[in-house]
Amino acid sequence: MLDDDPDGDWTSAGLFRCAPDVYRIPLPLPQDGLRAVNVYAVPDGDGWTLIDSGWALAESRELLAAALGQLGAGLGDVRRFLVTHIHRDHYTQAVTLRREFGSRVAVGRGEQVGLEEVNRSARDPFKVHRVRLLRAGASALVEQIERREMDAGDLSVWEMPDEWIEDGAEIAVGEQRVLTAVETPGHTRGHVVFADDTAGLLFAGDHVLPRITPSIGFEPNPSVSPLTDFLTSLQLIRSRKDAVLLPAHGAVGMRVHERVDALLEHHGERLDATLAAVREGRSTGLAVAEALPWTRHRRRLPDMDTFNAMLAVMETLAHLDVLVERGAVTITLQDGVAHYTS
Repeated sequence: MLDDDPDGDWTSAGLFRCAPDVYRIPLPLPQDGLRAVNVYAVPDGDGWTLIDSGWALAESRELLAAALGQLGAGLGDVRRFLVTHIHRDHYTQAVTLRREFGSRVAVGRGEQVGLEEVNRSARDPFKVHRVRLLRAGASALVEQIERREMDAGDLSVWEMPDEWIEDGAEIAVGEQRVLTAVETPGHTRGHVVFADDTAGLLFAGDHVLPRITPSIGFEPNPSVSPLTDFLTSLQLIRSRKDAVLLPAHGAVGMRVHERVDALLEHHGERLDATLAAVREGRSTGLAVAEALPWTRHRRRLPDMDTFNAMLAVMETLAHLDVLVERGAVTITLQDGVAHYTS
């Protein structure tokens, strides 16, 4: 076990003490640019509560078991998982370990809609994304997706949780720690963060990340305006007591308010750039996405792989929808494609 090093490689496997009685366990995300997800272990009576769980993969399970072993515990000592949202790298390993060891799984109430959609029989898992891409004028990208026959994987790992977490719920973890659940929709409809106000910590999931901004609305049944939800949730977290950021992806230690301010500024700049592209005559979501740089490396849309290009176009639509809400642009539909003008 090591004390956490904010300047080190946060993806390195192991067990890292990041606060008194709080341990960070990075678990692998193969074929994912994020490379790892942070799971946090907190003592809870004679067992452990884990915040998020990792992706249901053999390698992830082995590394989680090894890290818990350094704490003198095993997978069977995990009493419950408090899950920030239902993306596979946060939720699915909790489900598979529950089957074997009987641990409890809890997730935000707002994720019920998404989980019910995932578990609906005869469901096309990519239908909602195809519809949005076609609305953006990205028919060629839809064809790429269909040629790849993108596999949704084993949907049974999205079984229903044992408990729905309500907004504002106070969750006792052991005798001394109380976590307050705060609904922060945007990344997903039911995303929650867990605030330990006494210790000055925020288990932020994907809502506040130290180096990137999360994808918006990539879920089975997104809300009408996920970016509006996300920006409102950021402002809510900014209004709360400041804390040390414990993110799902990235190094620990940044102050929450500092990073929230940067994220709000980023999306303000992104909205300005999106509006400028519309004013230049780019009228569709695809055309606007092609005009914008992507990621910290400022990549262009044609240089991105199919999955990330899909995320980029859908995020562009989310920004365009906010501009429509604010009256900065108007929208018309032509043959199922949305066209935006200022």
